[in-house]
Amino acid sequence: MQPRHIGYARVSTYGQTLGAQLEQLRAEGCAKVYREKASGVRPDRRELLKLLRALAPGDVVTVTRIDRLARSTFDLFAILKQIMDTGGQFRSLAEPWADTSADSGRLMIAVLGGLADVERDLIRTRTAEGRSRAKARGQRMGRPSKLTEAQKAEVRRRRAEGATIKELAQSYDVGLATISRLSR
Repeated sequence: MQPRHIGYARVSTYGQTLGAQLEQLRAEGCAKVYREKASGVRPDRRELLKLLRALAPGDVVTVTRIDRLARSTFDLFAILKQIMDTGGQFRSLAEPWADTSADSGRLMIAVLGGLADVERDLIRTRTAEGRSRAKARGQRMGRPSKLTEAQKAEVRRRRAEGATIKELAQSYDVGLATISRLSR
C-alpha cells in the first residue's frame, strides 16, 4: 500500500491566511491537509489531534515549517514521537534536517529528545525556585481562602458550640469541605 502524504497547516490569528502553506503542501503531494487557526501554545488543537488519531504506519506528515507544528522543543518532540510511534514519518519543507525517513533526521529527533528533557528540567527548576522565593516573601500558594480570618474563627467557635458542618457551609455560602478543613 502506498504511504499517504498528509499535510498540517496552522496560523495563529484570524488575520493570517493559510493560503501559502496549503499551496506548498499540495505541491509536495499532500492529498489531505489538516488546517486550523489556533495558537501553537494550545495543547488541544482539534485538527492536529485528528491528524494524529488518523495516522497509519507509513504515512508521511509534512509541514511547511516546524513552528507551524509546535512552539517548544518539548512539544515538538512529543508530537514527533507520536508520529513515529504509529510507524509514520515526519518532514518539514523549510528544515531539510527534519526528515525522519533519513538517518540524519532520526539523529536530530534523538537530539531533540535530549533537549526536551533538559527544557523540562529547567522549567521544573525555575518553577521550584519561584515557588521558594514567593514562600520566603510570605506569599501563600494556591487559591485564596473564601473565608476571612475572622470568619474562620467564628466557624470554629460555632462548630465547638454544636453547629453542623452543613449549617455552617450554608450560612457562609461555601462547600462542606471548606468547613470540614477548619473543624479538624
